[in-house]
Amino acid sequence: MAARSLWRSRARVLALAGTAACGGAAAAAVATSDDPATALKLCTVIPVRLARDAATAASIAFDYQYSLLGLPDGSEERERIKHEVHLRSALKLQELCFKNGGIYIKLGQHIGQLEYLVPEEYVKTMRESMLNKCPVSSYDQVHEVFKKELGETPDKVFTEFDPVPIASASLAQVHVARTHDGRKVAVKVQHTHMTDTAAADHATVDFIVNTLHRVFPSFDYRWLVDEISESLPKELDFLVEAKNSEKCMDNFRKLSPHIADYVYAPKVYWNLSTSKLLIMEFMDGAQINDVKTIRKLGIQPSEVSKLLSQAFAEMMFKHGFVHCDPHAANLLVRPMPSRSIFGNKKPQLVLLDHGLYKELDVSTRTNYAALWKALVFADAKAIKENSVKLGAGEDLCALFAGILTMRPWNRVVDPAIDHLVIQGSDSERSELQMYASQYFSEISELLRRLPRVILLMLKTNDCLRSVNSALLQGSSLETFLIIGKISSKAVLEAKKYETRSLVRRLSVWLEEISVEARLLAMQLALWLLRLRKALPW
Repeated sequence: MAARSLWRSRARVLALAGTAACGGAAAAAVATSDDPATALKLCTVIPVRLARDAATAASIAFDYQYSLLGLPDGSEERERIKHEVHLRSALKLQELCFKNGGIYIKLGQHIGQLEYLVPEEYVKTMRESMLNKCPVSSYDQVHEVFKKELGETPDKVFTEFDPVPIASASLAQVHVARTHDGRKVAVKVQHTHMTDTAAADHATVDFIVNTLHRVFPSFDYRWLVDEISESLPKELDFLVEAKNSEKCMDNFRKLSPHIADYVYAPKVYWNLSTSKLLIMEFMDGAQINDVKTIRKLGIQPSEVSKLLSQAFAEMMFKHGFVHCDPHAANLLVRPMPSRSIFGNKKPQLVLLDHGLYKELDVSTRTNYAALWKALVFADAKAIKENSVKLGAGEDLCALFAGILTMRPWNRVVDPAIDHLVIQGSDSERSELQMYASQYFSEISELLRRLPRVILLMLKTNDCLRSVNSALLQGSSLETFLIIGKISSKAVLEAKKYETRSLVRRLSVWLEEISVEARLLAMQLALWLLRLRKALPW
């Protein structure tokens, strides 16, 4: 029976590899005959990528089937071997992402946030390698971009230009330079291959995902291809990124003035920026997951966590314009000038990489805020109502709540004040992985159903959870109090805007008092918990 299962699996893998190899010509059809040079590049690049993808997929699938063959489910030996296979496979996938570059690195970054769907070995491997250790373009390639975009080489545009990049990401790398008037700047240069291979990467990923879905019907990530189709052209235009950064700061000044000074985006030098070159003010600061450096700056990590939660809650629930790539490499922390409390300096959050934003329409923004309000207050009825409104459906609303909070349903609706707090223990991680394995097909179905804007909110939520975990070694009750307060205000403001009846306005006013009372009670309980921990008995 086991041998037959292995043979079926091999047959599936070979079918996938064969289909992929034969599909190069079809995928290359994305190139039009009006541009023969591009068509030739795509015809060359796509088959290589497809062959590489198929070989990696076949190697990983065979490793799982062969290594685990005959080992009893639940046995210690099976778990040990499975861990080793997970790690080997994650490293193979990492190598594939680095070899193909571009979109593949972005996919690797996304895998690094999927704690609820993929094994921990994949998450750790991708997180550690995909943020700021990406392949680097040569200095000659940087020259080429400058000549095409500005007509000059870097040494002519700047008085100083460091040829060694300080960071490299999936789409671009960053150099340090100094302008002719003496200002230190960060120069973001798009990788030269992105222009040539973006269409090829998209066609390849599209083909692979659709083929995988045909071979393994439960694997349905076609929504991911749709998202790439929409977001990649915007991310490849650095002028869009520059406009996003300015719009984000403008939203904080107009809609959230109480924290506008605590959130910052680097100034853009428009006269030197193009769609493939972005010149920005250079920012000094600690990467947000570098707790040791943050403490050396005189800043408490808990204060950074609160500011991060507040800033993104304001974006999601009030602005409706959200930075959707807040992983650790895109967030810096620096002290606020001349502001300290008892020697501890107040943090300022610096947002980098504004290429991926999503706008939430009023209805989606309000429903999403209402869902988080319900989650914080453990309101099962409201959780189900708003999950349905956002597209999860009645049958998967509990799973949706679980993915948002990383808590099982019985904890989500638990009236305890700390019901959403994650301790970050090994047992909790094991529990999450068990649920992910057990409900894989349901999770895939949920991701297929949800609107793409909500999928991006899930990705943003995952990134923020990861950063907060690094800052606090888990999650904090105070984080959820902040989310509860801002989401509640957004919901109540929407109700006020829609209501003209005096009786209805009175009802909203009473609801507002009730919400404030509940939040105050939770805050008092938090203070008591802190006091109890601080006392010696």
